[in-house]
Parts: sequence; structure tokens; C-alpha cells
Amino acid sequence: MKVKMILPALTEAENPLWRPIKYSLFPPLGLATLAAYLSPEDEIDLQDQHVEALRTDDAPDLVVIQVYITNAFRAYSIADEYRKKGCYVILGGLHVTSLPYEALPHADSIFIGPGEDTFPRFLADFKNRTPERIYTSTVRTLAGIPPIRRDLIKRSRYLVPNSIVVTRGCPHHCSFCYKDAFFEGGKTFYTQLVDDALAEIDRLPGRHLYFLDDHLLGNARFAESLFEGMRGMNRVFQGASTVDAILRGNLIEKAAEAGLRSLFVGFETFSPENLKQSNKKQNLEKDYAKAVNRLHSLGIMINGSFVFGLDEDDADVFKRTVDWGVNHGITTSTYHVLTPYPGTELYKNMEAAGRIVTRNWDLYDTRHVVYKTAGLSAEALEQGYWWAYDAFYSWKNIIKSSLHHDSVKHMAKHFLYTGGWKKFEPLWNFIVKTEGLNAMLPLLESILSKVKTLPGEEGQSKNMRYEMVCE
Repeated sequence: MKVKMILPALTEAENPLWRPIKYSLFPPLGLATLAAYLSPEDEIDLQDQHVEALRTDDAPDLVVIQVYITNAFRAYSIADEYRKKGCYVILGGLHVTSLPYEALPHADSIFIGPGEDTFPRFLADFKNRTPERIYTSTVRTLAGIPPIRRDLIKRSRYLVPNSIVVTRGCPHHCSFCYKDAFFEGGKTFYTQLVDDALAEIDRLPGRHLYFLDDHLLGNARFAESLFEGMRGMNRVFQGASTVDAILRGNLIEKAAEAGLRSLFVGFETFSPENLKQSNKKQNLEKDYAKAVNRLHSLGIMINGSFVFGLDEDDADVFKRTVDWGVNHGITTSTYHVLTPYPGTELYKNMEAAGRIVTRNWDLYDTRHVVYKTAGLSAEALEQGYWWAYDAFYSWKNIIKSSLHHDSVKHMAKHFLYTGGWKKFEPLWNFIVKTEGLNAMLPLLESILSKVKTLPGEEGQSKNMRYEMVCE
């Protein structure tokens, strides 16, 4: 059987304002995971439109398309094209789960929720020529899943080919997050067996890993066993966690010992009322600065996530957020305009209140305003969003933020990582187009290597910071 697996490009990935490097980071792991359930005799073509031109001049037996909100219209168009040829087309992913009856006219079968239990069932039905129109996930387990078909991934086209997911979902229920909708009808957070996760890590070449899990520290027992198993593997890795998990117990120290060097942290907002509106209880009454200091003491860089446009935000929120990030030595910041994704509690509440102003999914990219705002005008919100990026990543603030660390090496590490990520767009464009991203991995691994402070260096770095600030 000939199978075509497609990840259509997100609309914003082709916008000239955005750099291709952002969309050349991670391979389509979800599709490669499903491919593992296909027969070894099947001829599989996995295409990621973010990193290659999509070819549609073929006529495979089965076409599998992964749908996100800002590639939905493109995904439907591709699906329609293949169906006209007589190909059997299936659609799945976050957007299909949220709006199944929007997707259904464009597919022969659709998949609601994660596919580890439904895709094998579909393949059996398809072989028997009795496929169903809708497959809904009910069994939530990662026990016994086959190894990911990484042989289908074009590694040279990605900066981080060693991406990995060892859990599914999240233990928290933020109102703006897609995950509750995607995992509805079963467990909303579950993990692999530790031995299976370690075996997958062991199969990956090189040193660098990126855990794409929504909350790597979400199950403390699993995470502790995972990190214990990773000690001695000589890995450096990045992942995501909450403020609460960073402050609780000593799990973050165990992660650092295993090789954690960079962490995505959902700070989102400094307003208690905004946190309550978002049902982000795990951040309430938590000391953000204490979490930052703890990470920095372990040599872990921070990618802070912040949301603009919650109802308590005012015109000063952008400057306050940028200043806080700079003054606390946050390595990178990711800003978002609040976006009510279909299927989320936020969307349901805004729809009931008549606050949704467009259902053009191409605009649901976290940089356009798609709802009636409260404390800010839509224009002010979008302008403030762009201003925050420009301000945080100005050379002045990159230098200022770098100087908030207590060792010269950590300062240099911060400066190189932040500056290299945001200030050399033409170079990244060239590297992407010449398929040279893999050659950058040793540099990334070097920057992520553990910072070791030599005797007397801490005082030296503090003097240097004082002198540079005074100048």
C-alpha cells in the first residue's frame, strides 16, 4: 500500500515577517508515531510543507493529514484535491478534534483525540474495506507503542531532529489551552513506561534532545525515574514546566543533573485576576522571581511565555512584562495575543458572550486579535505585542539581561543564545535554504553545556556587571 502523510504549513510559516528557522525546528513527530503502525511493506512518503515543497502529483492509496487551526483551510484544500483523484483521505489533529463536523466533508474518515488506539483500529478496518467515518479515542495508554519511524524524518532539514514526547497532555486545565478539548473522553495526562522512554532516548544519535511534552515535570514519580535513568547518558536537553513544579521539592535539581539546560516556563501573566480568569491555579501565589533564581542557580536558561489581552490587562502591561523579563535575566521570551481556540473553555465563554469577531482560522495565530477586547483596544493590543518583541530583543536589552547572571560564562551563554536566535535572521535563512541546520547542532550543544563557575569568578562577574552598568 502507498501511504502519503502530510503536515501542511501553518499560514504564519509563510509570512515574510517570520523567519523560516522557527518552522524548521522540529520534525512532524505525530505523523512519524502513527507511521509505526503501518506495515513494513507499505511505501510511506512523509512530507512536512514547512521544510519542503509539497508534491501532490501522486495518487497514493491512503493520505493522512495532520490539521492545526492555522493550516486548516490549506489542509482541507489538499484533502479535497486527493479525494478527487480517488485517494482515501483521513484527517486528524487538534483542529479536527475541536471541530469534527467542519472537517468531515473534506475527509473519508476523521480522528478525534490521540491516535494510538484509533489508528491501528482504522488500519484493520481499512484492510477489510469497512472503515468508519469517525474514530474517537477512548483508550489512553502509551504502553507497548512501537518505536517511532524516525527513518521517515529528513533530519538534515531540522535544527532539532531529536525531538521526543514521553507523556501526553497536561495535569492542569488552563481555559485557553487546546489540550482539554483534545483529550476529552479519557485520561488528560498519562506517561510512557520509563524503560520505553529511556529506550527511545537511547536510539537517538548525538547529545541534544528536546522534550516537546507540555509538562515534562507533570508526573513527579515518572520524571524522577526518567532523570535517574538519564544520568550518565551525557545528554543536554530542553523541555517545559510550570512555576509550581520548579518550586516544589528537588525534582528540578534532578533534571539539571540529568542534563536539563533550558526550560520553557508558562508565566503568562502577573495579575492574580487574569490567572483566575485563565484557570491557571498552579501559578496563583507563586513567587516567579524565586523560580527564576532557582533555575539560574542550576545553570538552566529560561524561555518565558507571556499572554497579552486578558481582561485585566491595561496599556502598561507590555512594558511591565518586558522590563520584568529583562531585569530577571530571562534568556528568551515568547509573547502571545490571547487566542480563544475552538474547543477550549475560553472559546465557549467568549462565544456565549458574543465576543468572537471572526472565524477565519488563519488569524488564530496568537498575533492577531480575534475577539472583543476588554481593557485594551484591538489595535493597541496588536501594537503592544509587536512592541514587546522589538523591545525585549533589542541589543540594549539583550546585553542588560545577560548581565543579570552571576558568572561570566552564564552571561556569555545568555548573550550568544538570545542574540543568535533573534538577531541573525539572514544567516538562519541561508542555513535553512542550504539544508545546513544539522551543522549547527554542535554549536547549540556547546551553548547548552553546563556552566561551571571557577573559584573567584562569581565576584569577578559581579564587578564586571557593575562596571558595565555604570558605563
